[in-house]
Amino acid sequence: MDKTGGCLCGAVRYRTTGDLRPVVYCHCGQCRRTGGHFGAFTSVAEGALALTEAGGLAWFESSPGVRRGFCRDCGSSLFWQRVGNGRISVAAGTLDDDSGLVAAGHIFAQDKGGYYAIDDGLPVFDESSGGVLPESGTAGG
Repeated sequence: MDKTGGCLCGAVRYRTTGDLRPVVYCHCGQCRRTGGHFGAFTSVAEGALALTEAGGLAWFESSPGVRRGFCRDCGSSLFWQRVGNGRISVAAGTLDDDSGLVAAGHIFAQDKGGYYAIDDGLPVFDESSGGVLPESGTAGG
């Protein structure tokens, strides 16, 4: 099913084709710092994501071999990608219509903020789920 999405100001817009994987909540320090809270990411095959407006898109290498896509105009966190693995994670909150998506669980819970609890009944992993959850990488899912 095709989905569209983008940043707050519209300087980055995208379209996905095909199925999106379930949402993985990532509590790692990098996701918390780039989004202000934990990250909520779905993902698609790299070839199933098309940028329809990329004027504001910038990439930041947050770890060796890992990059984060964001809007340089409004600051919206949009993408997470382990370079070379063939998938790209999409911040679920940037989708225009997130119907049909479900959450699968939490990763890197040992790094979560002290101001909230994880009590939604989903599986919780201190680090990566080790393949138990449908992850496309480690942090950021």
